[in-house]
Amino acid sequence: MQFKHLLTLCFFALSCLLVQPAFAQNKTITGKVTDKKDGQPLIGVSVGTAGGAGTLTATDGTFRLSVPANTTSLVLSYIGYNRLTVSIDGRTSIDVSMESASTNLNEVVVIGYGTQRVKDATGSVSSLGQKDFNKGVIATPDQLLQGRVAGVQVTPSSGEPGAGAQINIRGAGSIRSGDGPLYVVDGIPLDNGGTSGGYGVGAGSSSARNPLAFLNPADIENISILKDASSAAIYGARGANGVILITTRKGRKGQGVQFSSNVSLANPASRYDVLGRDQFLAAVAAVGANAGPVSAGGVDYGGDTDWQKQIYRTAISQNYNVGFGGAGNTASYRASIGYDDQKGIIKNTGLKRLNARINASKSFFNERLKFDLQSTYSNVKNQYALITNNAGFNGSLVGAAIQLNPTAPVFDDQGRYFNLNGYNADGYPNGNGFRNPVSLLDHIDDRDNINRYLNNLTMTVKLLEGLSYKGNFGADISRGLRKTFYDPKIVGFTDAIGIRQVNYPSPTGNGTAIYQNNKLTNYTTEHTLNYDKKWKDNSSLTVLAGYSYQTFKNFNDNQFGFKTSQPGVLVKDYNDFQQHLPVPVGDSSSYKLQSYFARVNYSIKDRYIITGTIRRDGSSRFGANHKYGNFPAAAVKWRISNEEFMPKGGFFDDLSLRINWGKTGNQEIPAYASLPVQQIINNSGGTAYLYQPNPDLKWQTNTTYGAGIDFSIIKGRLTGTVDYFNKSIQDLLFFQDIAQPTLSSRIYRNLDGNVINKGLEVGLNFAAVQGKDFSWDINYNMTFIKNTLSNFKNYIITGNIDGQGLSGAFSQLITNGVPLFTFNVPNYAGLDANGFGIYPNGLDVSSLQGSPNPKFTAGLTNNFTYKNWNLSFFLNAATGFYIYNNTANAFFFKGNLLSGRNVTKDVATSNENPLNSGEVSTRFLEKGDFLRLSNATLGYTFPLKESVFKSLRLSVTGQNLFLITNYSGLDPEINTDKQRDQVASRGIDYTAYPKARIFTLGLNASF
Repeated sequence: MQFKHLLTLCFFALSCLLVQPAFAQNKTITGKVTDKKDGQPLIGVSVGTAGGAGTLTATDGTFRLSVPANTTSLVLSYIGYNRLTVSIDGRTSIDVSMESASTNLNEVVVIGYGTQRVKDATGSVSSLGQKDFNKGVIATPDQLLQGRVAGVQVTPSSGEPGAGAQINIRGAGSIRSGDGPLYVVDGIPLDNGGTSGGYGVGAGSSSARNPLAFLNPADIENISILKDASSAAIYGARGANGVILITTRKGRKGQGVQFSSNVSLANPASRYDVLGRDQFLAAVAAVGANAGPVSAGGVDYGGDTDWQKQIYRTAISQNYNVGFGGAGNTASYRASIGYDDQKGIIKNTGLKRLNARINASKSFFNERLKFDLQSTYSNVKNQYALITNNAGFNGSLVGAAIQLNPTAPVFDDQGRYFNLNGYNADGYPNGNGFRNPVSLLDHIDDRDNINRYLNNLTMTVKLLEGLSYKGNFGADISRGLRKTFYDPKIVGFTDAIGIRQVNYPSPTGNGTAIYQNNKLTNYTTEHTLNYDKKWKDNSSLTVLAGYSYQTFKNFNDNQFGFKTSQPGVLVKDYNDFQQHLPVPVGDSSSYKLQSYFARVNYSIKDRYIITGTIRRDGSSRFGANHKYGNFPAAAVKWRISNEEFMPKGGFFDDLSLRINWGKTGNQEIPAYASLPVQQIINNSGGTAYLYQPNPDLKWQTNTTYGAGIDFSIIKGRLTGTVDYFNKSIQDLLFFQDIAQPTLSSRIYRNLDGNVINKGLEVGLNFAAVQGKDFSWDINYNMTFIKNTLSNFKNYIITGNIDGQGLSGAFSQLITNGVPLFTFNVPNYAGLDANGFGIYPNGLDVSSLQGSPNPKFTAGLTNNFTYKNWNLSFFLNAATGFYIYNNTANAFFFKGNLLSGRNVTKDVATSNENPLNSGEVSTRFLEKGDFLRLSNATLGYTFPLKESVFKSLRLSVTGQNLFLITNYSGLDPEINTDKQRDQVASRGIDYTAYPKARIFTLGLNASF
């Protein structure tokens, strides 16, 4: 479907949604809903009837509802409160007080293709609302839940605004990259690809951006995480790594206008403790080198430069959001617009985002026909500095700044960017042995511009009593352009590449421009039938059957131009760019996914709940012999507290036992991995095969079983969940070298072996104090997890280590009997009497060391409320894992002083011999255990009587306030992408963008 046709359809649907036809109602009920504890009005309470008519309470707690004349009762539900049924008894005005449940058991949570009460869930589902999210400067939705959910580990690749993150639900699940969860936004499964290019120039490749950056966190109402196969199997082939369901905010009666504004200040939370001028010269002299002036053969250039200070800044960020909406008996709408300007703590970095969104709903014919529309437009602009994953010994921006001679000035005596090797007769810098960080900032302009449109139109028809049909069409369209320009006078580049063998910015006067166009489209069509039946004995039956068809297309068109600029004048106009005969590089791909699925949920007297799920997926990605796969799941729940033998008013308010089993799949391989695909060589017309075809390529399969206990005690004040899980991954997808002669030297295939993740999750919620003026709530989660690879007969290396003298080095091994990505490096036993490294088994013998996968993670939230004040703080921790400090391995050893490079103070004062080499070893392998005060917020809600405002609140939020760790790097919660030959890595830190400490002043108001 063409995009203009999609827009026409959306506008037509929106017009239908906003039409307000009048229908005669038999009886009108009005009333007010308040909190039983303090009498305060409750906003947004769902007030409805068993027949389906319903509304939401306004900001003053009032409601107005038209119901059939024969209606005998109203049903009220509200998150965090006990569900309530009230008899009408002929009344037309009803005031109701609701009692806080202090429990999640009665909440309605989003699951795949529907909703469900937590108490009825048979699988492992966690749900977070707005009150549970992390606060402050939030660039992407995954930051909202970082550390908040048991079994969910969110590890950012860096501290850069909009940076990607590694999200593992119940452990790492693949030896390849791309083992993140499936994201579903308002029912539309997303493709996790990005639309920002990543070509580097002479200093390595840049980190991937976060594919969720297009979503405005302020528009998100709820995030549900489907953690086990019994809950995620409804998504079949894409549910192997868990599913994250994102629900956006909808219109409510009396909602009006909401406004929020935040202003933030950010600084680096920590810096590398390198030597200053005087310390550096003393250290150079101490190792026997010449610390005198350069004119006398020394290393003193006469300056005094803090190079980290030159690249860092105090970043000021701003965020503004306006939303307005409302609801009637048959329609609701909410529209919002948001603007986010996040400055990075490194100069020339940041993210700007403009979002516009509308959620609208309209029902006709006494709610027998209903249309829902969710439409999002976002424009995201990223600005990049030269920070890469795999720069060599000269480093990219951070690497250059932390190792440069502090006596070197920023500018020379002629006002040019200082260069150790000087300039040639034409005014261009000589050599690339010195990278001036300020020149890297000022002579590189690297930005992208991404437009994304996410639209979802749903039609629901009530066919018979309890039977309904839902048709859903979704379109996810992304267009991204990244433009990178390098001034020919940039200091420190003479690198060449294989495209026409033309140098990048260099002493020859070549400038460089790169245009990277990326286009992603994802169309989804779904049809489902839903049947609901309830009996008087509290038994119920819910049946779902559906069909889904998705098409994905990815197109990228990249062009490299040379000699494209005069010094200091970057040619950014595309027509001028075309005059320089740019070299085209690009590709396109597409795949399709066809699915049939069904789910049955049968509750017997609200005591025994049985769930069965099946999905059959067909993917064009797999070989001719394995296009389709079946993914079944089953689960049972026994609500023990509802049994007759349980004493009424006993210790347990609610007690349930769950058992589950299921299979899900993983299809994260290139679109044509099973086919004989060829590529054009060097734009000459010649071709070569990318990889050997494999018609037997099939799904990677996850089989999970587990058991859980849900409980509520002390009249609902203490609730908790305990889950045991065992997840086994088979038929591991892998890109493997094969013996020659063949069409290609590599092939995608399934390897024998099992990745096993097993562990225990605990989640607790405790209403410690419930007073009229003061309350204290505690939320705690923790996870114990063990990862092991078994029945595996291969030895796969990964985890590249970069730096001087480290070409081809690696640090991790994937092999049988140990966790994935276990570090495999020589043992280091300190320094001998002469200051040389001691390696008991020799440098040529590596041995298995620790794992980068935490064995224990935890999060603790405390919420305090006193009258109109509230205070919350959140701590998170992880233990039992290791980090490889590639930054220290590359730059921080004493021998660097001999070549005039800087080091840290602890290296300078150590007894290391300057002739000792910095080899890959356990010397740079460190425990990563940490405890962090991640988030704290203090807020005040103004008491309002007669005012233009309905509500007004001020808050102050701090992020990353303190960190307790023995790790010597900047931050142990890091994951630089150091994959090797498409094999993922974990737990390596290499000149990453540092994390910030952020303070935010926020204003929230409604009118």
